[in-house]
Amino acid sequence: MIKTGHIPAQLTRQIFEFRSEAGTTSLPKGRVIRFVDDLINLMFPQHGEPEDLNADQVEERLEILSAELNMFLELILPDHPAKAIEVSTLFFEHLPEIHQTILSDANAIYKGDPAATSVNEVISTYPGFAAISIFRIASFFYRQHISLLPRMMSEYAHERTGIDIHPGATIGEGFCIDHGTGIVIGETSIIGNQVKIYQGVTLGALSVEKTMAQTKRHPTIEDHVVIYSGATILGGETVIGHDSIIGGNVWLTESVAPFSVVYHKSEIRIRNTRFNENSIEFFI
Repeated sequence: MIKTGHIPAQLTRQIFEFRSEAGTTSLPKGRVIRFVDDLINLMFPQHGEPEDLNADQVEERLEILSAELNMFLELILPDHPAKAIEVSTLFFEHLPEIHQTILSDANAIYKGDPAATSVNEVISTYPGFAAISIFRIASFFYRQHISLLPRMMSEYAHERTGIDIHPGATIGEGFCIDHGTGIVIGETSIIGNQVKIYQGVTLGALSVEKTMAQTKRHPTIEDHVVIYSGATILGGETVIGHDSIIGGNVWLTESVAPFSVVYHKSEIRIRNTRFNENSIEFFI
């Protein structure tokens, strides 16, 4: 062992003690990420490296993923092995439904984006599809009151896509995220069917006090709503009525009726610098 003499003994002791208390039974983050990627790539080969698998090989891959999931759940629920098996079994029973919901999201993105040439392109390349897919999987475990695992999944999606969807959010079918960077969807948000959200949208809380942890803090977005880039909608009692359009850069803390159009009006001035000697110079 190399000794440099630069490491304080207190630092070594402090880190060692913390590691001893933390133990080695915490979830392996890298394996959780691989599990999510492998599962999505198996369901949607366009998303990863396409492989020509027969039915037996698909079943074999699912068995491997099932064993991996069992291991995660046993780490989370060491005192409840039966619960771990129950949740794992329930997840794979619900996977066909999750798969169909993710497909409806892919179709919504394709139909909602003129730049998309096919659903395959959406599945292969769109960060919105990746974020929604991971959310759909993480959300299942959150509903089963499983801790940490769904948050690891959602934070992986956040890191990968720049889209932050809490696994506790409730989101209907046909959810379309266009571009997506900077979107934040809070834990108690409720989003209906066929909703479209652009980049930079925040569905947040009016207060971040810890005492509100068990209350509805985030807004409700009803069916067929479009929210344009930079809009911020806050508050657990805020409801955006169905078939409404929320314009870019709008700040909303109160409900709006169905079929509303809400927009932010700003003043833009254009002038020609050739006829103004005192033109503005910007220094960045």
